[in-house]
Amino acid sequence: MSALRDAAMTSKAWPFEEARAILKRYEKKPPEKGYVLFETGYGPSGLPHIGTFGEVARTTMIRRAFAVISDIPTRLICFSDDVDGMRKVPENVPKREMLLENLQRPLTSVPDPFGEYDSFGAYNNAMLRRFLDTFGFEYEFISATEFYKSGQFDDILRLCTERYDAIMKIMLASLREERQQTYSAFLPIHPETGRVLYVPMKNVDPVNHTITFDDESGREWTLPVTGGNVKLQWKPDFGARWAALGVDFEMYGKDHSTNTPIYDGICEVLGGRKPHHMTYELFLDEDGQKISKSKGNGLTIDEWLTYASTESLSYFMYLKPKTAKRMHFDVIPKAVDEYHQQLRAYPGQTLEQQVNNPVWHIHGGNPPESRMVVPFAMLLNLASVSAAKDAAGLWGFIKRYAPDASAETNPDMDAAAGFAVRYFHDFVAPKRVFRLPNDQERTAMEALRARLAVWEGGLDAEALQSMVFAVGKDHGFEPLRDWFKALYEVLLGASEGPRFGGFIALYGVAETIALMDRGLAGELVH
Repeated sequence: MSALRDAAMTSKAWPFEEARAILKRYEKKPPEKGYVLFETGYGPSGLPHIGTFGEVARTTMIRRAFAVISDIPTRLICFSDDVDGMRKVPENVPKREMLLENLQRPLTSVPDPFGEYDSFGAYNNAMLRRFLDTFGFEYEFISATEFYKSGQFDDILRLCTERYDAIMKIMLASLREERQQTYSAFLPIHPETGRVLYVPMKNVDPVNHTITFDDESGREWTLPVTGGNVKLQWKPDFGARWAALGVDFEMYGKDHSTNTPIYDGICEVLGGRKPHHMTYELFLDEDGQKISKSKGNGLTIDEWLTYASTESLSYFMYLKPKTAKRMHFDVIPKAVDEYHQQLRAYPGQTLEQQVNNPVWHIHGGNPPESRMVVPFAMLLNLASVSAAKDAAGLWGFIKRYAPDASAETNPDMDAAAGFAVRYFHDFVAPKRVFRLPNDQERTAMEALRARLAVWEGGLDAEALQSMVFAVGKDHGFEPLRDWFKALYEVLLGASEGPRFGGFIALYGVAETIALMDRGLAGELVH
């Protein structure tokens, strides 16, 4: 363990860098609460999106890294702000009229449009937990509704009335003048309508811990801040939660980063110690727009898992968290293949290299062996030319290429074959555009076909690649990339593709000759 700890203490991998920063908080004495608390927050205003998963995945990676460098126990809390008032109706849910009637009510008071749970908030919480459980995360779930109503938040809410002026000083400094006139850190929940009210306070009583306000009709109310009668505005809520729970680490998107001094300041006003935080860049859809729960744009977790493994998604989340990344269907094949490349490299690496390998962090230091004998990108091309309807349709080719492989001994390969067929039919096939070769390309392809017709080198991918390479050179392609591009566009209907020698080895020499005959005859062009 000491060698691993030594390697971790100098690792440049970002989870270890964050873990070392958290450990520094307790270099003088261990936490009084007996553990280090990691938190992720979730606003259940719509179906959970992939960015929410990313927060838990990345926080888990840091938590695992922390466990290597410290013996202090840890907890991970996933906190759902489900008392939040529903401000708008998401675009991707049914019964929109019913939801419109419930605007501004806490999400856990809004009926479930899917008819499966007690409320819309409970439905979205269940979706989040189902997604997180799919990945085997260890976490504790806290509902803000339960937190406010059960009294767990009462002490901090009372303290908020006693230190209200200090909280408002921090908040008002961040607001425009017109907003300052009506802003309140407390949001009362109307005793009759159940709606979350955005109204100014007439009085905050630090002795009786009550608030007095007028509702929208001008009627005056006085409510205790305890017992679920009020919630805090989201920025004060952030800081108050940190103080109430003793949070040591929370990450959030770059769009929150300007609020960090506000969150920290309120936490400290309420007697807490600001946590260590990490901001990450946002996920974008294929058009470069921020992924949004309410819009439902970008990839969902379920969509990714329809076409690739959970581990490939975790790999995507690991990469450069402080760089904005486009998250759309085209990134899936690359993530799958790079993940398996890292798995294959892992056993031959030094300990120092292993702790910097993404798969160490994805698998908590115990990555499996990759049994993926054919790259995902190659499987897509095989699906393209073989007309396979399922994984079984690809296994005849795979077994000829790798005779020792089977669906039983290579379950990741079998799963990937099924994913590849599905991905090909849904995303590749509709975009394929075949063309006829020009004169130079036709002459070269006829020469390649003639060489394949007398080929006696078996299914040696490297030898086949060298031969394809030589034909391109002999026929004057400059750069040589244009030769391979021509093969892909004429035979596969795409401008990019696999190492062509590997493709021939997988698909078969006779099958490739037949494909070339169809391409040269123009039968592939629709």
